[in-house]
Amino acid sequence: MKDAMIAAQPRPAAGDPRIIDGKAFAARLRQAIAAKAGLLKAGHGIVPGLAVVLVGEDPASAVYVRNKARETVATGMRSFEHRLEATTAQAELLSLIARLNADASVNGILVQLPLPRQIDPQAVLDAIDPAKDVDGFHVVNAGRLATGGQALVPCTPLGCLMLLKDRLGELSGRRAIVVGRSNIVGKPMALLLLGESCTVTIAHSRTRDLAAECRRAEILVAAVGKPEMIRGDWVAPGATVIDVGINRVPGADGKTRLVGDVAFKEVLSHAGGITPVPGGVGPMTIACLLQNTLTAACRQHGVPLPE
Repeated sequence: MKDAMIAAQPRPAAGDPRIIDGKAFAARLRQAIAAKAGLLKAGHGIVPGLAVVLVGEDPASAVYVRNKARETVATGMRSFEHRLEATTAQAELLSLIARLNADASVNGILVQLPLPRQIDPQAVLDAIDPAKDVDGFHVVNAGRLATGGQALVPCTPLGCLMLLKDRLGELSGRRAIVVGRSNIVGKPMALLLLGESCTVTIAHSRTRDLAAECRRAEILVAAVGKPEMIRGDWVAPGATVIDVGINRVPGADGKTRLVGDVAFKEVLSHAGGITPVPGGVGPMTIACLLQNTLTAACRQHGVPLPE
């Protein structure tokens, strides 16, 4: 895993030193990726290419895809966007993926989720070449991560790990808890922390006395999908809290607002460091997608990541 990490130079966050500024870190990471993409082109004539497939017209997904395309081009990579009708048959989508698998100019493939009801998302994820699976969701990449092999890692957990290492430095021996056990965040996050020699607890909705389990941790990653579930008195003094949750809740003005899985104001008074929502983990996801694309391109061409 460590050969896939691109270091962004750490800088002190403005304002409250307890706030972990994921937006600023992601911006520095994108700059580092752009520099390495430039060296890859100059030294080997390789321009990494990312293909993003959007099925249907979900507004949030459309915005996300547009942002991915913009950032891909901004870092000196090629962006290939494929938009399909919401009525697209599964066979047609699988045929497109097969063509992208065979296209040497495409180093990364991402199919935007959710998909329309007539399409089985697992069948789609399984069809992507694991070497081009920049989301890190293919069972081959999941297995490699679990066994300590060379994997493409899901972007959100990878971003969380980067923020933790930037904040804390050496993670070896630290007690960590991951609240959430999804295949997308919880499980790979726990495996990444194990890979850093942390002592890891995976907790979930059926964990007995979850608050007590959380209080034992120096590192707490909340990825359970429940608004403000983690309360202030659940957090050990000085612990580092990474809030992966993005939840829309009613605001006082009648509009919705974004909150995480952590009760931010409560936890802030206990934590040594905490990611805000928005502006914490979210910006890291696209940056890590670009990193995975660069890593995939280098591996496919048998060249090392530029220094």
